Amino acid sequence: MSINHGAVALFTDLPQVLLKYRVAVGVLAILICAGTWAIDLMELVYNCPFCRAQRTVIGLLGFLLLMPNLRFWLVRYLSVVFGIFGLVVGATQHFRGWARMNAGEFEWGDQWYINPWLLSGCAIFIITALLLLIWTERKGD
Repeated sequence: MSINHGAVALFTDLPQVLLKYRVAVGVLAILICAGTWAIDLMELVYNCPFCRAQRTVIGLLGFLLLMPNLRFWLVRYLSVVFGIFGLVVGATQHFRGWARMNAGEFEWGDQWYINPWLLSGCAIFIITALLLLIWTERKGD
């Protein structure tokens, strides 16, 4: 069995690669925030306070990722405050889904791709990834 060493190296070095393109990652996070807020404000989805908090945190972390010095104490402090808030909200919403599964009340619904349990799980992954990028030491720093 052959191993693609380029893919292994990319996966191993993924945080540094993403930091190399951190402006694009930060802009993508802001676009995710703005796009989901637009969908919410157009009333195309249920106006969920959990979702609103999570999407706002994703946007704020994206904005912080655009800062020139990620090691500055205020950037790190705000990223932790926003990140912990977003993760607690996301985990609370996600756990409610697990509780509904345990009670036998969980349903995917017709539009499974906007299921709160699924989206809160995605938000948890995105918020954690943005926090890790902000806190990762860059080569050369």
